[in-house]
Amino acid sequence: MWQFAMICDVCKKNQATVFFTQIVGGKLQKVNLCEACSKENGVTDPFGFSLADKLLGLGAAQEIERGGGVQRCPVCGFSQADFKKTGRLGCAACYETFSEGLQSLLKGMHKGTAHVGKVPSRMQRSIEREQQLKDLHSNLRKAVAEEDYESAAQIRDQIRGLEVET
Repeated sequence: MWQFAMICDVCKKNQATVFFTQIVGGKLQKVNLCEACSKENGVTDPFGFSLADKLLGLGAAQEIERGGGVQRCPVCGFSQADFKKTGRLGCAACYETFSEGLQSLLKGMHKGTAHVGKVPSRMQRSIEREQQLKDLHSNLRKAVAEEDYESAAQIRDQIRGLEVET
């Protein structure tokens, strides 16, 4: 009888004793873990093994902590490692704090990062106008910050024109 020793996919040193097989998007994915790495990643506790760690790569949380550059939410103190362990964010401000990483994660999970589902036809124009106003206000702030007052005046007039339409 043939037996092959599988090496842990995280530490690349020890013999794997815990095996995960998952089908994602029609593709088979396998993860092999040694006893120590499975415990570190909470695999022995089904509630500790997080979907975020699985999606972002096992051991990613530990790599961030080893690098020393731990980014934390200024409101709740949640770190990327906390998110990767629990699969949840700490508060609403975490979405802004970790927006860069979340963008790539969401793009990988979904077709995009903006909701493009069905909208009642009566609301479509209102939604587009609100987005246009939001963009114009952002452009106005940039123009003022860059001291481009001529552009700022034109943008201000565009904003007033849109606001009068309502």
